[in-house]
Amino acid sequence: MNQIFHPSMNTISRVSIFGAIFILAAIVAIVYYFVRSPYLTGVNVPINQPVPFSHQHHVDQLGIDCRYCHTSVEKAAFAGMPSTHTCMTCHSQIWTEAPMLEPVRESYRTGIPIPWNRVHDLSDFVYFNHSIHVAKGVGCESCHGRVNEMPLVWKEETLFMGWCLDCHRHPERQVRPVDQVFTMGWAEQAPEDYDQLTEGTKLATEYGLEDYRLDDCSICHR
Repeated sequence: MNQIFHPSMNTISRVSIFGAIFILAAIVAIVYYFVRSPYLTGVNVPINQPVPFSHQHHVDQLGIDCRYCHTSVEKAAFAGMPSTHTCMTCHSQIWTEAPMLEPVRESYRTGIPIPWNRVHDLSDFVYFNHSIHVAKGVGCESCHGRVNEMPLVWKEETLFMGWCLDCHRHPERQVRPVDQVFTMGWAEQAPEDYDQLTEGTKLATEYGLEDYRLDDCSICHR
């Protein structure tokens, strides 16, 4: 009987199969990295604002507390944005003619809020409450990064579900004394003998975090 295919086709077939596997794996890897790239997540990408507000200047250099502007962060689901009146408390006295602050003055004159661009925006089907995190010792920088070092704010973390779940399953890695929640650079300022996992485990117990299933779907999806 005559052979239909040349013996070399065996090699070609094997190479084609393995090549298809590698190509498929490469496609999966490319999609994976694309989904997690700054292009889609916005991580480390400064967000332009109507007014180039610098947290680095206001927080790090002037020492303004987070709660002065984000007044509801300790008692409400949302941290809240400062009203124009809050801005003008200072800027009616200093930098009163600065061109970059004209949108602030215009807002104050007209009563129309400044249209700030949101940096951290969870999906509508996700429930998140700032106040409970603050009350349980989760520092601002755990989610928002070192905002005090940002000339313009950017996302420090992806805010993907897996990232949230990692903290919910291991709160001892993040929780700190409640009176240090607003301290930036807590790891550098903590006492020398402070061990995060040891102290975090104690605090998690003290805060009652072990009494709940923090990775239950209903915690965030209600």
